[in-house]
Amino acid sequence: MVEEGKGLTEHASVRARIDAVLRVMGGLGGTYGKGKPLVNALEDVAQEAILCGDFEFAQRFQRFAAYAGGEMFLDVVQAQYDERARQRSEEYMRRTVALGADRAVAVLDALRRDTPDATASDARDVFQGIAQSIDHLGLGTGEGGVQLSTKEVRRLQKLGHMNVVLRSLPRAVSAETAELLTDILADADTELLAQVLALKARRTALEALRVVVDDPNSSEGALHDQLKDQEWIFGGAYVAELARRQYTPDTILDIPLLRADGSLHVVELKRADIEKLVIRRSGHLMLGAPPHQAVSQAQNYLRTLDENRRAILAKHGVDTRRASATVVIGHSRYVTGGITPQEVAETLRTYNAHASRIEVITYETLLDSAARMLALSSARQELSRPEEPTA
Repeated sequence: MVEEGKGLTEHASVRARIDAVLRVMGGLGGTYGKGKPLVNALEDVAQEAILCGDFEFAQRFQRFAAYAGGEMFLDVVQAQYDERARQRSEEYMRRTVALGADRAVAVLDALRRDTPDATASDARDVFQGIAQSIDHLGLGTGEGGVQLSTKEVRRLQKLGHMNVVLRSLPRAVSAETAELLTDILADADTELLAQVLALKARRTALEALRVVVDDPNSSEGALHDQLKDQEWIFGGAYVAELARRQYTPDTILDIPLLRADGSLHVVELKRADIEKLVIRRSGHLMLGAPPHQAVSQAQNYLRTLDENRRAILAKHGVDTRRASATVVIGHSRYVTGGITPQEVAETLRTYNAHASRIEVITYETLLDSAARMLALSSARQELSRPEEPTA
């Protein structure tokens, strides 16, 4: 799949990164088990593709890196990017469905033979009983039992994984509804449909983030999981989230974003449950210790990136000179001391007015601005729809 990918890009710099991947894979030990060097090399390809504006190609190699890092099943990757493997999987699926249908007919024949007056409800009860007892079924090891190879046993295990996924899917629609949807999609404006689906996905992501923020026990890791690959939440100035999070040995960035001019923007995430986000001293409001510590951490990141700018630009193609940063920390609902949400916002606005490269915002501000952006996108979408012809 990596070699095939090389022929799908016209950018010489991306092909050079792919050559580096192939050198890692072709080294001592064969093509597998290369660990972190292989993951890093694949992420470098994805990042270079992002810099070249080829986001679909970048996603391909991000998924390769996820598989190499043990975060994604090989079957999932092959189903998307290996035509022969997909055909084999589809053939196996068809054979499995055919076998299941054949067994279902045998069950119905047995039911009709043993209970001639059986109804559709009786048949349903039989199949429901089979489904409920499936965990207790086994192949057996005695004579006459079915013997399976290790490969086929693994296939059955994968079917078990598929079953878990299928249980989480929405309830299947009726045949009439499916036919109606097919007719609608056949005449649909595909661009408009894509916009609708993108807005729906973003609303879902925003709501998931809100749930995590509203939980005072949520960790920084939980917040990062909800914000990963959601660069749109931070505004339209960013074109993508970079695959690589580490550019120097002692610096691991939470969310590295790429600006339209090719420069780096760092997002540093902290917990939402911060009681001393804003404090009152001698009648004046000021930031507490937690946001000051987070800003100091971001300052150290920017200093390190400045000092290593030439090496990072040469090796990774990202300009880190005068990079900027956003610290996302706290929420007014968790602030103690009788300090109102408006006072929290005013204190942060005053603080940010005196800063040049680092901005401090709350999760409340992040959620509200993202929600407004979605509302504007929805409004523009409504305005762009063609008017229905009058009768």
